[in-house]
Amino acid sequence: MMKIKLMKTFLIHVGLVSVLSMGSCSSGLQLFEENSSDWEQFGEAEWQFSDGELVGEVANGKAGFVMTDQSYDNFILELEFMPDQNINSGVYFRCGKKDINIEDCYELNIWDSNPNQDYRTGALVTKSNALEIVDTTDKWNTYKVKAEDGHIQAWVNGILTTDITDTSLSEGYIGLQALGSGKIKFRKISIKEL
Repeated sequence: MMKIKLMKTFLIHVGLVSVLSMGSCSSGLQLFEENSSDWEQFGEAEWQFSDGELVGEVANGKAGFVMTDQSYDNFILELEFMPDQNINSGVYFRCGKKDINIEDCYELNIWDSNPNQDYRTGALVTKSNALEIVDTTDKWNTYKVKAEDGHIQAWVNGILTTDITDTSLSEGYIGLQALGSGKIKFRKISIKEL
């Protein structure tokens, strides 16, 4: 009888620790919130809020992005995203300038139908092919990015898709992209600095 009580107490404690650790990043700083002055919009995409979601829409091969005003070096970034079948999107980080390009930023791609499938959703463009294929079109998905010094990891829907060591970029802004044609939605964007 005593063993059963001890086992129940142990399981309750393990459950509590698991719940607390799962929510550790959600207590981080919220990014790209409506009516916030800590991010800017650039380019020709249309960005607006709808039901708490940041929606980027673009047509005719145009491009645009939103970017934080604050620079970050080591962090865990978590967000949810929903791309349509046409949009070319991405999560950019450690951008040295208020611009997005693969020379000055890391880009985690959001583009299942990329003609170069090495750099489809989950890949770190020009740095690392996607380790696993994860289909993300027309549904809500999660991205988790951990950047700690030169070690960069990313998970799409809990599946590790990028795991590299690269020291070419150490600090910078965070951006979200809409390119080509179509619509991308983002929500629940949070960062925890390490």
